[in-house]
Amino acid sequence: MSERVVNIFKKLILIQVFIFLCIGCSLFGLEGKKPEKSPEELMSQGMSEFRDGNYGDAVEAFQKLKDRYPYSKLAVQAELKMADALFKRKEFEEALEAYIEFERFHPKNKSIPYVIYQQGMCNFLRMSTIDRDQSSAKKALKEFERLQKEFPTNPFSLQAQRNIRKCLINLAEYEYYVGHFYFKSGHYLAALRRFEYLIKHYPDLGQYGKALIYIAICREKLAEEKSLL
Repeated sequence: MSERVVNIFKKLILIQVFIFLCIGCSLFGLEGKKPEKSPEELMSQGMSEFRDGNYGDAVEAFQKLKDRYPYSKLAVQAELKMADALFKRKEFEEALEAYIEFERFHPKNKSIPYVIYQQGMCNFLRMSTIDRDQSSAKKALKEFERLQKEFPTNPFSLQAQRNIRKCLINLAEYEYYVGHFYFKSGHYLAALRRFEYLIKHYPDLGQYGKALIYIAICREKLAEEKSLL
C-alpha cells in the first residue's frame, strides 16, 4: 500500500471520529451547554426579579437555588424569599406552606417572628365576610396570638395586635349573624346558644349589648313554648 493511500485512509478515519464525536455531543446535550449559575448568581437574579415585581420569575430562581445548592449558605435565605414571592403573588395557600416548612426546618432562625406573622397574614387576607365560614379568621387569630405569646416584645407582635382585634370582630359578627338567623327562623334555643357564646368569648366588640337583648327575648320565647307543652 502506497504512502499516499495510507494518508488518505488516516484522514478518512479522523473524519469519521470527528463526526462520531459531534453526533455524541448532540445526543447527550453537550454541544453549546451553558454552565449552571452559581448560588450567588441565582440569589441575585431572584432578588432582582422580586424588586421588579416579577414574583413568578423570582420563585423560579429561588427554587433553582434550593434544588441545586441545598447546602449553600444562601439556600435558607432563598427559602424565605420564595415564600415572600408566593405571598406577593397572593398565592396564600402555597405561601403558607412555604412559611410553615421554613419554621419546621429552621426553628431557631432570627426571622421566625416574621415567619409566624406571615403565617397569620396568609390566613388573615383570606378571611371571608361575616356570612361565610370563619376558619381563616380563627387560624389567623391563632398564629397572631402564638406570636405574641412566644415573642411578646418583637415588633411583629405589635403589628399583630390590630389584626387580632379585626379577627375577633369578624368572629363576633359571625356569631351574631348566625344567632340572628336562628332567631328569625324561630329556632330560639340555637339562637340563645349562639348569643351566649358571643358574650362569653367576644365581649366589648360592638355586639355585646344587642346580644344581651336577644338573649332575654330568646329566654322569654323558650319559656312561652315550654308553657304551651
